Amino acid sequence: MGKKSVVPFGPQHPVLPEPIHLDLVIEDEIISEAIPNIGFIHRGLEGLVEKKDFNEMVYIAERTCGICSFGHGLGYVEAIEHVMNIEVPARARYLRTIWAELGRMHSHLLWLGLAADAFGFESLFYESWRIRERILDLHELTCGSRLIFSVNKVGGVIRDIPADKLAYIKDQILIVEKEVKNIEKTFLGDYSVQTRSKGIGLLTKEEAHDLGAVGPFARASGITADLRTTGYAAYGELDFEPVISNDGDCYARLDVRIRELYQSIDLIRQAIDKIPEGELEAKAIGFPKGEYFMRIEQPRGEAVYYVKGNGTKILDRMRIRTPTFANIPPLCETLKGADYADVGPLVVSIDPCISCTER
Repeated sequence: MGKKSVVPFGPQHPVLPEPIHLDLVIEDEIISEAIPNIGFIHRGLEGLVEKKDFNEMVYIAERTCGICSFGHGLGYVEAIEHVMNIEVPARARYLRTIWAELGRMHSHLLWLGLAADAFGFESLFYESWRIRERILDLHELTCGSRLIFSVNKVGGVIRDIPADKLAYIKDQILIVEKEVKNIEKTFLGDYSVQTRSKGIGLLTKEEAHDLGAVGPFARASGITADLRTTGYAAYGELDFEPVISNDGDCYARLDVRIRELYQSIDLIRQAIDKIPEGELEAKAIGFPKGEYFMRIEQPRGEAVYYVKGNGTKILDRMRIRTPTFANIPPLCETLKGADYADVGPLVVSIDPCISCTER
């Protein structure tokens, strides 16, 4: 038996996109325990709810994370709308769905690039991010911004997507679909990628359930949970099934996210084909009084938004539980028994967002 050592991993590390810190207990290059330590970038965003008008808080919620920006704004306004009993117009719900899926695509393509970089596959990293640029261009075309959308408001959305731009989106995602098929061959068929991902970081369905894994990380272990099936926004009017794999390793997490890209493309097509004419917002009368617990499916998994209003323009409380917070315990489980050399790809495999986690 070798000597046990504690090796700090992060918050600054060449392979880490986020400042996560882990104390790794290592024996002969094999990890026996991983102890997470978070708190490096706490910003106190939830505390601003005591100072900002509930309408202004939409923009604070969006800045919880740049990559998941649209979803954070959506989760917050949906919670407020339930408290105030606002019925959002159908066109606004469909526009929210289109933007949410564009955001999911950009997040997954960003993650695929980071995963390729963690494997040491630099050209695949560049190709994934080159494809992502098309999606960011569509963000800019429809919202005026490439990351922070700022189109959600309590009661609906603040801008429309005209028919010519909707047709252009359909044309562009067709190109993206063809380009994703090209990188899919490498991600799922290349020997070096398979060597670094197949059988690495196994998480069984039972472990994923017991430890509370969410999102693609959970679905790669056979968990069928996908909050879009609850029907918020316009998802209840679209046809889709959760994408799952039963293998539970890093390779399965690649596979699930790639197939979710195709799913997002299909959902955008469906939404564009079905989007009705009509108003973009319902008037919000009065102030929120009561509380609501809203769950949505962010690109990284289930996110929870709790709001409590007291009948004034200032909320009593806003609370967010993000996917990475839920996924850290199952991540630590996958690290047990892993080689030290695999820590980078394993951490990246949950698509960590520490900005979301710490806020």
